[in-house]
Amino acid sequence: MKKQRTFTSAFKAKIALELVKGAKTMQQISKDSEVHTTQLVKWKNTLVNNASTVFEKNDTDQISKLKLEFAEKERKYHEIIGKQSMEIEFLKKKYEQYCD
Repeated sequence: MKKQRTFTSAFKAKIALELVKGAKTMQQISKDSEVHTTQLVKWKNTLVNNASTVFEKNDTDQISKLKLEFAEKERKYHEIIGKQSMEIEFLKKKYEQYCD
């Protein structure tokens, strides 16, 4: 049985663009890239259907939201670390009192 191959997204995009340009036939591209024509059709359709997303603006609100979430998590972790270090110091003192 033949091992399943995986292709990078850059390779898929390159092949799909060749198909859209129409400089070569699908059979030529299939032979050159060693990919079945059915798979080539799927890649081409994916490119054509999702081409509009290339020109959409970046969602800066989402980036700033992620930064705020990260800062909040970082603050919580620092708080936890502070509490734990205080507990450790307290337990060290109590341990020394009972051991003496």
